[in-house]
Amino acid sequence: MKILAINWQDLTNPLSGGAEVHLEEILKRIALKRHQITLFCSSYPNAKKIEVINNIKIIRKGSRYNFNLTVLNSIKSLLASERPDLLIEDINKIPFYTPLLHNLPTLVVVPHLFADSVFKEINFVLGLYIFLSEKLIPQVYKGKKFMVISESTKKDLVGREIPAKDVTVIKCGIDHYLYRLNSQVEKESIPLVVYVGRIKKYKSIDVLIKAFALVAKEFPRAKLAIIGDGDFLPQLKKMASELKLADKIEFTGFVPQREKVRWYQRAWVAVCPSLKEGWGLTNVEANACGTPVVASDVPGLTDSVLNEKSGILFEYGNEKKSSEILIQIISDSQLREKLSKGGLEWAETFSWDKAAEESLLLMEKIVSKGSAPDNS
Repeated sequence: MKILAINWQDLTNPLSGGAEVHLEEILKRIALKRHQITLFCSSYPNAKKIEVINNIKIIRKGSRYNFNLTVLNSIKSLLASERPDLLIEDINKIPFYTPLLHNLPTLVVVPHLFADSVFKEINFVLGLYIFLSEKLIPQVYKGKKFMVISESTKKDLVGREIPAKDVTVIKCGIDHYLYRLNSQVEKESIPLVVYVGRIKKYKSIDVLIKAFALVAKEFPRAKLAIIGDGDFLPQLKKMASELKLADKIEFTGFVPQREKVRWYQRAWVAVCPSLKEGWGLTNVEANACGTPVVASDVPGLTDSVLNEKSGILFEYGNEKKSSEILIQIISDSQLREKLSKGGLEWAETFSWDKAAEESLLLMEKIVSKGSAPDNS
């Protein structure tokens, strides 16, 4: 097949996240089976306009601020030059509404939709724009097949009156060669708590910082590392300073993948306090490195965390409860060992090879029959 995928960003973009990991881990495996893959995405400073990475031809145009308009202006010429058998639209920000511009077999990939959580992230006007854009998805994509990464996202789509038979759940995988225990990397000698991911407002890292302030009273030597970059970083640094935690919190900014893995391996516990996720890939990454997780009890994170086995869930936004859980895990080595072992077992159940095989089967059925497996 010739496949044209459209996603807001690609993995080389410094602001890429789980959505980019998910799509490209699958596409690069499909490309190895001699399918021709083109990925159209936004550009960024010093990026090449066209390059091939992992057998995927990447075309970059526009910016992350206007890419939805770039797609509308470029789709006809893209279809003419690439002549795809299948179009994949990854909706992880604003929908591109490509079905209005073509009648090709289409797979719609949805990590998660923002719904009203978008107002936590940006101002009301832009939030309303995204909120209303998502409202049109059932009409614009009527009859199209959807691929989602969790039962929570499927439930969300079905709640928006998208037929369950049109929604297939294919869970994320994990790179077990990269994310694993390493006998040469020991846990920190002092309690180390980590957050890994993009630094966005809706990720609610402020809740973690407030919770850590309570943890630090019990464990004065404890450290918190916030690993990642994003536009909410200045506010978090200001908060850390105001809470007199500047010497206890390290803001690393963006780090290379292998350095990120070492943080996971050295940490006592990883925290994901987000308001909403499609899955929560960082939870499973931490588990694969032998580190238990503490996460919000919200859609997506309830899918990626086995409560009381791979980690512990807490009520979203409840800094007191999250601090109590962190204190419990830090102070109880047997609990840490139990959650670490459970997390390793949980992470072993996920595979990108499996995700790619299931995705390719779905794509082939869409192209050849115009139908997808009924998993309602």
